Amino acid sequence: MTINTEAPVSAEQQEILAKLAAIIEEIAEVPADRISLDKRFVDDLDIDSLSMIEIAAQTEATFELDIAIEELAELLTVGDAVELVLAQRA
Repeated sequence: MTINTEAPVSAEQQEILAKLAAIIEEIAEVPADRISLDKRFVDDLDIDSLSMIEIAAQTEATFELDIAIEELAELLTVGDAVELVLAQRA
């Protein structure tokens, strides 16, 4: 599910990434300029499980979608989250 960071990123992926970065910055206080597709939520951005639930809830509201707990557990990178949003929009 992870985006190939060497492949060109579409305008839609860039839009989703920008919105996710704003959500992550607001909730976890991680500067948006540190957030990229290949960053791992826990290992790179130090985001804990409670913050991930808050990020998921805000992502659901922002993009008008539903994220199942099982899907949340599979989100390891920001790119995974972008792909999940893209998949649910389709």
